[in-house]
Formats: sequence, structure tokens, C-alpha cells
Amino acid sequence: MEEKKGVKQLPYGRQFIDDDDINAVIATLKSDWLTTGPKVDEFEKAICDYTGAKYAVAVNSGTSALDIAVAAFGLPAGSEIITTPFSFAASANCIAYNGCRPVFADIDPKTYNIDPEQVRKKITKKTKAIIYVDYAGQPCDIKALQEIAEEKNLFLIEDAAHALGAKYNGKKIGTFAHMTEFSFHPVKHITTGEGGAITTDDGALADKLRMLRNHGLDKSARERFGPDAGYAYDMRMLGRNYRITDMQCALGISQMKKLDRFIKGRRELVAAYGRELATLPLAMPYVAPNVESAWHLYTVQLGRGISRDKVFAAMRKRGVGVNVHYIPTYKFTYYKKNFPANDSDYPATEDVFSHILTLPLFYGMKEADVQWVAKELSESIREAGQ
Repeated sequence: MEEKKGVKQLPYGRQFIDDDDINAVIATLKSDWLTTGPKVDEFEKAICDYTGAKYAVAVNSGTSALDIAVAAFGLPAGSEIITTPFSFAASANCIAYNGCRPVFADIDPKTYNIDPEQVRKKITKKTKAIIYVDYAGQPCDIKALQEIAEEKNLFLIEDAAHALGAKYNGKKIGTFAHMTEFSFHPVKHITTGEGGAITTDDGALADKLRMLRNHGLDKSARERFGPDAGYAYDMRMLGRNYRITDMQCALGISQMKKLDRFIKGRRELVAAYGRELATLPLAMPYVAPNVESAWHLYTVQLGRGISRDKVFAAMRKRGVGVNVHYIPTYKFTYYKKNFPANDSDYPATEDVFSHILTLPLFYGMKEADVQWVAKELSESIREAGQ
């Protein structure tokens, strides 16, 4: 909790760093490897052990992970990839980065996840893949999306930037799609400062991902280190420099050990919100019965007739770091110019966006913070109606 101009400030999300995390980074700073070293392998193994995936490839951001996931498919230029407009721009940007066309499908008005029936309506002869996003940490209707992908011979990428630790039908997220992307930004469940990873059970895809993160080279720096190693390497693909450092991975390894505790703490705060907000004119998040959300975000929908923007402004003035997740991607200038879409084609997205508000939620918050947020929200709603 920070103070600004004498007003208590509570952000919508933040990292939790303890002495174990700090000491892990310090130990790596004193080691021989600062980047592309043994901590990268160790972090990737920790991700695999947790998710059940065979392979994990760690990179320098969740956006980088999405970029090389699309690149690994090697799709022809102009291929269409269907995704949700109700996500951070990176979920669609990764499609454009690779010379493909993002095609948006409307969302389910209850879960805010992409609607499989709307996906079906968007499929054409050019459609090659689906990128689905587990909004706020709640897994999508994965079975329905898998059935569509199998029927239409499409690739699947799961954007699980919000969903590390979430479960679908009792199984942790990380192995349902051809590739699954995670993010380790400071507001996520664990952090490496910036960072991301892709999990997959396909060894050939994992090999491509490793090359793509390292300039397209077939050998890493560690493979070319030591008395018996040669200098030769080949550049097999047009890759990127998306490598993650050992310092970041040391932090990630330490954070992974606390992940279940972090998620448990978030769920306790969600329960507290449920109690404190019960009498306010808003709809609290819906969770499907066959999933366990990782609760990256806590989003509410304000009642009709209440100005979300007025409540937003009032809450910010009171020191509550509310946010809006998300402005639909098709509203951005770049997308209007390059991939124009009609707002009216996405009625569920438009309706949800107009009323949604993200409240603070992160490990380290106290129930007293939830009570304070609820009090300020009640006052802000009252003010907005005046």
C-alpha cells in the first residue's frame, strides 16, 4: 500500500517478493552465468513439473511467447487466425507480427471468454488456427474449441497469461492446446520481472521455439561452451532475440515454489469480495462449474444506468487502483486501419466492456483492504448517480 499526496493508494495488482526471491537472484549474480545458463533449464523444468507438460520454453515476455508460438506453425502469409477481441492487444498482435490476419469472434457474456459458436461462424478456407484466452484466469470452453479444431484441422494456442495454476475438468492448464503461453509480468501469479513461457507436448515444436527465441540458431551459448565444444552453429530460421536471463529464471524458480500459496491467497480475497459486495448494484464474476479459476483479475459489472467511467474516476481519486480489462482490440487505431471491424458485430463484447470494472486483487492484500475497496465502491456508485 503506497501513499500519494496523503491518499492511500492500492494498485489493481502487484508482485510479492520476499527474501528467498532476493537471495536467489543474488546467488545467480555471483555465478558464472547471467543469461542462457543453467537456471533457464531449471525454470523450464519447474514449469513442466507444475503443468504436466513435456516441454517448456522460457522467453523474455508473454508477448514474445505468443509471437514465436504463431511463428512455429510456419503459416502462409495471409492466413487467418481467430481470437478474442476482449484481451490485451498482444493476443492479436502476435498474429499480425507473423503476416497473418486476426479475425475476432465475440465472447460469452457470462465468462467473458471466446464463444465457441461465434468461432464457428468466423471460420473460412483461410482459417489456420485459434488463439483462445483464459480471461481473468478462468479457462475457456476448451472441449468445444478442441472439437472445432479437430473437425476443421486447425491449430490451437492457449493464451494462459492469466491462468497459471487454473484447472479445467480437474487438470491444470498447460497441455490442452498445441501450445500454451504463460506470462510472468509483475501483476501475474508469479513474476520474473518480465518474462513468459510456452508449454507443449510436441518435441518438434519445442525445438522450433528454442531456435526462434535465439536468432534462429540451432545451438545455444551453453552448447558452444567448454573445452570440448566447437564454435560452429547454423541459423536455420529467421528468429528473434527473446532469450530470458538466468537472473529472471532464478526469481521464477523461487516464485514457483510459492505459486499454490499465492493462488490460495487470491481465492480467499475473492471470497471476501463476495461477502462485501453482495448488497451493491453489480454482478460479480461468474465461474463455470467445471473449472478452477486462477483469479488473475477480479472484475465486476456495474448495474445498468450506472456510469462506469464516473465510478472509475471516483475510485481513482479515492486511491483505489481500479482498471478496465479490456478495451476491445478492434477499437484501436491500428486495428481500425489495418483490420477494420464493426463494433455492432460483437454485441456481448460491447456490452461487457461498457460496464466492467477491475478491482484490486493480489497476494499480500488483506481482508481489510477488500472491505475498504467495497466501502469506496459503494460511495463512488452513489456519487455517480447524483
